[in-house]
Amino acid sequence: MNSFGRIFRISIFGESHGPGVGIVVDGCPAGIPLCVDDFMPDIARRKAGAKGTTPRQEADLPILQSGVFQAHTTGSPIMIWFENQNTRSADYEKQRDVPRPGHADFVARIKYGGYEDYRGGGHFSGRLTLPLVAAGVIAKKILQQGTPPVDVQARILEIGGEVDPEKGLEKAIAAKDSIGGIVECVATGLPIGLGEPFFDSVESLLAHAVFSIPAIKGIEFGAGFRAARMFGSEHNDAILDASGKTATNHAGGVVGGLTNGNPLVFRVVVKPTSSTPMTQHTLNLRSGQVEPFSVKGRHDLCIALRVPVVLEAVTAIVLADLMLIAQQRPMCLPHE
Repeated sequence: MNSFGRIFRISIFGESHGPGVGIVVDGCPAGIPLCVDDFMPDIARRKAGAKGTTPRQEADLPILQSGVFQAHTTGSPIMIWFENQNTRSADYEKQRDVPRPGHADFVARIKYGGYEDYRGGGHFSGRLTLPLVAAGVIAKKILQQGTPPVDVQARILEIGGEVDPEKGLEKAIAAKDSIGGIVECVATGLPIGLGEPFFDSVESLLAHAVFSIPAIKGIEFGAGFRAARMFGSEHNDAILDASGKTATNHAGGVVGGLTNGNPLVFRVVVKPTSSTPMTQHTLNLRSGQVEPFSVKGRHDLCIALRVPVVLEAVTAIVLADLMLIAQQRPMCLPHE
C-alpha cells in the first residue's frame, strides 16, 4: 500500500498537518557518500515560494535517523524525517462536513469511516512528495555510479497550453482559477535490457510510480498518442548500429517492455490544482444538501511548477531498482 520497489524499496509515511512526513529506503548499497547537503538542491527545487506556488513555507530539513554513518550509507535501512512546522489546521476543521471537489476528502472519509486525518489532505497530500524527492536523491546517486552514469532530467513543456509558463500562469490569475501543465522526463545512459515483458515492463513500473504523484492524470512514452496517427513504417525506429542506436525515438527508449539503449522519454499530464478560489458546488454531509463552496487556505496556483523534481525522483527510484535487479542476475552467454 505505502511501499514500492523490489530491491531498492521505499516506504512512505506521515500526513500534511501531522508531526511530519518521512520515508524509509531499504536495499541501498553500502558505501555511497551521503549527507544532508546532498538533499538540499533537489529539495529547493520542490520548495514553494515562487510565483504560482503555495505561500506555505517549511524548512524541509532532512533528518537522517538511520542507515548513514560517517557520511556514507551503511547498507541498513535509511530513515529520513521532515518536521512539519508551519501548519494551519483550523482552515480544514471548518470545512470537515464539506468535502472539497477534486480532493480525496469524500472517498477517504467513506473508506476509513471518518478516522482519516483530513487536515490538509492528510496522507493524500502533495506534502508527501517531499520524502519522495529525498529517496530520489539517493536513487540518483546509485544511477550515477553506472558506466556510463545514468542521468535523469525533467522539465515543464507547457502550463495551461502555453509554452511560456509565465503566460500560462497569467491566464490562471486573470481567471482567478488554478491551472495544469505537461512535464517531460528524459533518462540517458541506460543499458539495454532493463525491465521485463508484460507486468514489470519499464513502462508499467514507471507508470505505477508516476501515478503516486498527486495530480498526475496521464502519461505517454515516446510518440505517445501521436502514434495513433502514424503508419507503422513511420513509427518504427530504424536500428543504426550494434549499440542499439536508432534513427528516431518514437518508442521512447522502450521496446517490448525493455530499455533499448536510447534515451527514455515520457511525458505526464498534471491536472489543475483542485483547491481553486472559484466558487464551486459540493455536498454538505451534515445537511445532505448541495451548496456553494469556496476553498480557503494556502494552495498552489499550478502544481505542475513543482512536479519536475518529483518526477525525476520517482523515475530514478524505478531505474535504480531495475539496475540493482540486473546486477544480481548472471550474465547471459552469447547465443551461437
